[in-house]
Amino acid sequence: RGCRITARSVTRMADAAAYGWELLSATGSAEHVQELERRLVERGGSPAGESEEAVYAAAGLPAIPPELREGHGEIELAGSGRLPVLIEAGQIQGIFHNHTVWSDGAATLEQMVEAARSLGYRYIGISDHSQAAFYANGLKEDRIRAQHAEIDAVQKTFPDIRIFKGIEADILADGAMDYPDEILATFDFVIASVHSRFNLSEEDQTNRICRALANPFVTMLGHATGRLLLSRDAYQVDMKKVLDAAAAHKKIVEINANPHRLDLDWRLCGYAKEKGVTFSINPDAHSTDGLADVPFGVNVARKGGVTVEDVVNTLPVEAMASRLQAMRR
Repeated sequence: RGCRITARSVTRMADAAAYGWELLSATGSAEHVQELERRLVERGGSPAGESEEAVYAAAGLPAIPPELREGHGEIELAGSGRLPVLIEAGQIQGIFHNHTVWSDGAATLEQMVEAARSLGYRYIGISDHSQAAFYANGLKEDRIRAQHAEIDAVQKTFPDIRIFKGIEADILADGAMDYPDEILATFDFVIASVHSRFNLSEEDQTNRICRALANPFVTMLGHATGRLLLSRDAYQVDMKKVLDAAAAHKKIVEINANPHRLDLDWRLCGYAKEKGVTFSINPDAHSTDGLADVPFGVNVARKGGVTVEDVVNTLPVEAMASRLQAMRR
């Protein structure tokens, strides 16, 4: 019996006995398929199989998730029993990097909290823009105090979801943060992000971000390369040096789930993991609808081989609170 495969805008017919191989070879990367075929031949087999699972079994391997089929060492990992168990969207317990009408968001604080609660999250981190982002109605010191007062009030309305007080603070051109340390100390978490001077040299941009990561009140790095897919390239930056700095200062690196960003790029996740960097999968939501973008970030993480242990916002609320508090010390 023939089976139809549609991939890359091409429809192919496959014999049922070879369907698994034809599907795998039509959808996996060329590098992965070639390496798998070589392993099959070495074991005296041939590229065939009714299912993908049957193909991998013939090669003496467990089934490799589609996200990992890139020829980046996944076959060797599978052969040695070290294939990562990839994170799933349902394991995310709470979300950071969310904007409200206090800066450039479209929803009120209460609406964002209620929407996160309805999605089943146990905590939400509010992080409106800092004062240097005047174009985004960034918060000056008096408005920070007013927002914190509102968060305290909304928290009483929704006692079953924890609200963390945060800020997305601009990294200034010289690597200093947009507020002095005594202001940064008033937040539960601080996301450090570049929103200006994208044209710095690679060396200056790299040093700028690394200096920000050395700040004791910075919690995580936001949208690390500044790219906007299909509209703005990443700025010049040595991301390995940045990730080295994040590891050295024990900072979290964001996997930004906004479909216009998807930043950190999945190709950098493996290097970050090797260095011991942990991630936070954040929606960068500017509306209640934006909260639903988290699965896009999970897809990036899965493609990068990220597990539940690598992602801090899979922690339960009390453990997350303790983690944030410990980072401030």
